Amino acid sequence: MKRFATTLALLAVFAVPAFSANAVRISQVYGGGGGTTAATDFVELFNFSAAPVNIGGWSIHYGSSAGNWNSFAGNVFTFPANTFIQPCKYLLLAGNVGTGGAPSIGADFSVSPTTVFNMSGTNGKVMLSTAVSANLACGLEAGVIIDKVSWGTANCSETAATPALTAATAASRNAGGQADTDNNSADFTVGAPAPRNSASPVNASCLVTPTSRSTWGAVKSIYR
Repeated sequence: MKRFATTLALLAVFAVPAFSANAVRISQVYGGGGGTTAATDFVELFNFSAAPVNIGGWSIHYGSSAGNWNSFAGNVFTFPANTFIQPCKYLLLAGNVGTGGAPSIGADFSVSPTTVFNMSGTNGKVMLSTAVSANLACGLEAGVIIDKVSWGTANCSETAATPALTAATAASRNAGGQADTDNNSADFTVGAPAPRNSASPVNASCLVTPTSRSTWGAVKSIYR
């Protein structure tokens, strides 16, 4: 009986995917729009699942380093009804458009060509949630928090914030958006912005079944 229980425990461990969290997560943030690199602030989302996910009614919020979520009315965007992210694909929201930098890849949604959703290029935070948190502090958010990322000195991170960003750098989630250990510092890498939209290729490694013999061998060894 003990051996059977051990077997079930091992199978449960091996059945857990390499990255386990919400299917949809923030996969890239960039707040240096208008500088020397890219013209537009942006937030990129990724669907790490085998089915389309309807994010209609969900909202992306921006907050300053120590400020509230959506302290300015333009720092939130709510997706229209029946907005889907396809399996292992991306969706791009463009924010503030600056005067410098190269045009970005075409966004799936744009909040405005003026000054709304104007994120900090050095320290800030972004949240994806099921409801609008109008000028609410960290810990008092409305609805369900789907994901969040903080960079630089910003509060409200998942475990620890990523390093500070610049006009030339974005925070990109590792493994093309798959890595999610609920630690922003570990899950994101700071580097050149490379936004992806719904027309970008599927993440080829998403949901690929591991083929390592060591996993099955560990289970079989119990019966030897």
